[in-house]
Parts: sequence; structure tokens; C-alpha cells
Amino acid sequence: MLCPCRGKLKLLVVSLSFVILFTWLYLLVGNSENGRSLLLSACLVESTEARLLERDVLASRVREVEEENRQIRLQLSQSQGLAAQPAEGNYGNQQWVASADTGPEDVENTAEERANHSECSRSPTAEKCELIHVACVCAGHNASRDVVTLVKSILFHRRNPLHFHFITDTVANQILSTLFQSWMVPSVQVSFYDADELKSEVSWIPNKHYSGIYGLMKLTLTKALPSNLSKVIVLDTDITFATDIAELWAIFRKFTEKQVIGLVENQSDWYLGNLWKNHKPWPALGRGFNTGVILLYIERLRRIGWEQMWRLTAERELMSMLSTSLADQDIFNAFIKQNPVLVHQLPCFWNVQLSDHTRSEQCYTEVSDLKVIHWNSPKKLRVKNKHVEFFRNLYLTFLEYDGNLLRRELFGCPSQASSESTTADAGGPAVPALRSGL
Repeated sequence: MLCPCRGKLKLLVVSLSFVILFTWLYLLVGNSENGRSLLLSACLVESTEARLLERDVLASRVREVEEENRQIRLQLSQSQGLAAQPAEGNYGNQQWVASADTGPEDVENTAEERANHSECSRSPTAEKCELIHVACVCAGHNASRDVVTLVKSILFHRRNPLHFHFITDTVANQILSTLFQSWMVPSVQVSFYDADELKSEVSWIPNKHYSGIYGLMKLTLTKALPSNLSKVIVLDTDITFATDIAELWAIFRKFTEKQVIGLVENQSDWYLGNLWKNHKPWPALGRGFNTGVILLYIERLRRIGWEQMWRLTAERELMSMLSTSLADQDIFNAFIKQNPVLVHQLPCFWNVQLSDHTRSEQCYTEVSDLKVIHWNSPKKLRVKNKHVEFFRNLYLTFLEYDGNLLRRELFGCPSQASSESTTADAGGPAVPALRSGL
């Protein structure tokens, strides 16, 4: 998709070239003040004084044109500088893309026009061969099937080495470990962490969400994942990627020193409390945030005492709310409500939410703008959306995709012969996985 700001810049440059060309043509064959051609006057006027006068007039007009061109180039350079500057985020704004990753030139645009401008601004990129860490909580057969589709979509687009961290029950561990060993994808590491070890950390929280106790385990990642892990992308199982995950990883570089978590704003009115009569959601900042896609700066979270902070937040709110409705998302939002400086708002296309009450259609104008699709409705593929056929076909494509076709080397990056699989206790060091019976 051609970027609007780049197109305008090219148009200005082309126009500038035509201005210069026609200016010189005018100087060569144009009329002088007395109606005679400047080019022919040198042949017809015998007076040396007249020739010198017309030469001075020509030189003067050339200098004027060059000065105008210099001013135009200066304005172009200033416009490019402004386009590259990021603007501040807008929490609670229905025009979701006005975030820390947007440019100021889009503030005057409509929500649909602004939703797709990010390609124009200069985006950070991940280092070549930089290892990207991805974490996911997975339990049971259905969740394992969803995770397999998620992993395929990530591997299909990726250009960097990956390390997957799975918090699993016994069923998911067996399915996923067998799968990765059969695929033997180069430059991919896999670590498993026992979900049973973490249940006691969240079992005291009443949860009405269909995800059950596993829907709360993302709160425990600072304890579950290795202590030397600095950053991780945390994903729900019902996610499908339509782009290289390295683009999302690169956004960590845009965090301020105080920001510890990156999220997309919630794309329904759930946290506004107006979906039905007497609807009372957990506290949230504006529209709230969706936790299906999280950039988690684990090193900084540990530094600020995350484990104690989320517990205190949950205990305080449960005194009046009695239970969570959206699992970990309610607690994350209540925490952010009290500490808004800690969140980095991501553009909405990094989590296009297909929930029952979604307004995600305001997030994009073309399917090429989408980067991550989130099936966050209990209906999953049966959710109502005018573009659901496209989304469903994308999901089914990866569902049926042969994982063996993902077995390709990364150009210029060192790789192993096959995927490395490790298992670890929660919070403990990773050890080689048992391979008997797989």
C-alpha cells in the first residue's frame, strides 16, 4: 500500500522538476518587456549595450528561480522532519490510533484516515538475528489447537530467531512438544513451564470468564519465566498474525524509561459501563486496554515489585467487585488506572478485536492494514463481523498449513539443526525436556 505522505512528497518533487523545466524554457523563448524574444534579441539587436542589459535580466531571473527552489526544498525538509516526530497517546479516545506510535500530521484526520498512517512515520526495527521471546498460557486440547495455528502464523512471517515460552498443563505440554520436535524448525527454541506450579498464585481470585483459572496466569509471568529474561511478547491463544512479529518486538524501543507494559486500547464499550442496565465493570483508564497482546518489560516489572502490586490491586477491587469478569484483563486495567504512566499505548491494528460488541471496524480501512487478529469472543469463528469471511479464511489457512513447510533457514543467522525443547519448573532454570514416548 502506497503511503499517503510519501505519495505527496513524490508529487511535490515531480511538480518542482516541471517548474524548473518550464522556467528555463520561458527564459529561452519567453517574451521580454518590449515584446521581443530574449533568445532572438541577441541576433536582432546590434547594440552591445542592449545585449548586456538582456543578459543581466536573464541572470537576475535565474537567481530568483533558484531562490524559490531553495525555499521549496527547505519547506520539504521541514515537513519530513515533522512527519517523523511521534505524538503523545490519547487514553480513552475512540480514535484508537492516536497513540505514542502515531505522527502529529494525523491529528486533523478522521479516525479511518488516521488508523493506517503508521507506515508513513519512521518505525523502529528489530536487530537482524535478534532473539524474540514469546510467552503463552495454554491448557487442554482446544487451546493447544489454537496455539498451533498461532505459532504457524508467527513462523510463516518471521525473519528472526524465536524463543517460545509455554505455561502448560500435561495435555498441552505433550501436544506442543511433540509438534515442535516433528517440525524441526531452525532457529526456534521452546521452553515449557508447569501451570500446576502457578495455580496457587491465582486460585484465590473468583473468575467468571470462560478461560477459568488459566485466564489469570499471565499475572504470574514475572515469577514463572526465567530471571534473566528482560522482555517478552505475551499472547492469548486465539491470536492470528498477519505480519512479522519483529515489527511488534521493535516497539519496545519506543518505551520511555518508566513504561513497563504495552497494550492496545479495548475496542468495545465494556469498561465504559454502558452495554446494559446496571452494568458495573472493573475500573479502567478511559475505554480500558485489551490484554490479548502484551509487550511486557519483565525486568522493569520485577524492579517495581509487580507481584505485590497486582495482588494489592486485586484484593482492593474484589472487596466491591467480588469477582473478575474478564480474568487478568480486569486486574491489569485496575492497576493501570492507578499507574497510567507505566503503560505504552499500541496502535489498534496490533490487536484487532473480534468480540461481540467490538468497534474494531473503525481501526482499519483495508485488510492490508491488519497486523494481528484477535478472536476474543466466546463464539470464536462464528462471531458476527462484516469482514469475518476474510478473517476466517486467514485463520483456516494457517490451521491447515503444513508445519513442515516452515522448516527454512534464516538467511545470515546461525541456527540449530532442529527446534530446541526445554522444560522448567515455574521460576526455575530450563532443563532438557524428556523425549521418551514422543
